[in-house]
Amino acid sequence: MSYSERNITRVIVREAAKDWEEISDTDIVIVGAGPAGLTAAYYLREFGFDVVVFERRLSFGGGIGGGGMLFHKIVIEEEAKEIAEGFGMKLKEVESGLYSVDSSDFLAKLSYSAVESGAKVILGVTVDDVVFRPDPLRISGVLVQWSAVQISGLHVDPLMIESKAVVDATGHDAEIISIAARKLPELEIFIHGEKSAYSEMSEKLVVEKTGKVAEGLYAAGMAVAAVHGLPRMGPIFGGMLMSGRKVAEQIMFDLKK
Repeated sequence: MSYSERNITRVIVREAAKDWEEISDTDIVIVGAGPAGLTAAYYLREFGFDVVVFERRLSFGGGIGGGGMLFHKIVIEEEAKEIAEGFGMKLKEVESGLYSVDSSDFLAKLSYSAVESGAKVILGVTVDDVVFRPDPLRISGVLVQWSAVQISGLHVDPLMIESKAVVDATGHDAEIISIAARKLPELEIFIHGEKSAYSEMSEKLVVEKTGKVAEGLYAAGMAVAAVHGLPRMGPIFGGMLMSGRKVAEQIMFDLKK
């Protein structure tokens, strides 16, 4: 069978258009394909929701790949061991309750699990605003743009995605919640900004504070620290896994009431 360049283009455009038509109205939008976002995507799919993850970069993993200061190891604590091993990660107990794992193993296993679960992950897309509805006031979707368009400085109107819930898993700046707080003051969201490092406290508090910020809007991972003024933790990632699972459980509870 022969084919030409036009066939390649047609396949790409046709199949991509089908995906975009489907995700224009989805159950859950997750912003950020880092550890918390990918974990949330996996569990939300396990709970039966349609999920799309938008990642501004052309790669998975957020801060996973860099390990600790580019050393290729990261740390998982005992409380997250079950989640990590559930993804197939190879953990080595080095000190009591602390496990090391290759950053590449962590990244590959987590990314594979999220995609294999059926979550749609789209790279190179930036979320630059939210959709809202009044009466009752709630977040009901996002506005998206190609990251390359934003980098170029061109003015191009975005496309819009409707959803039942939006998860901010963008990391240290809580980018989506910050946008909502600035543009929709009636939500009464205040961004405290993260504190300096206190790893053990941060791991506990980030998980504890994970959840709903406003109707339809949730925080997971380091976005939680930014919203609530919590310490950062550095290259220990168990809290990210537990935060991703917790936000998925919270959304399941809220949407299936």
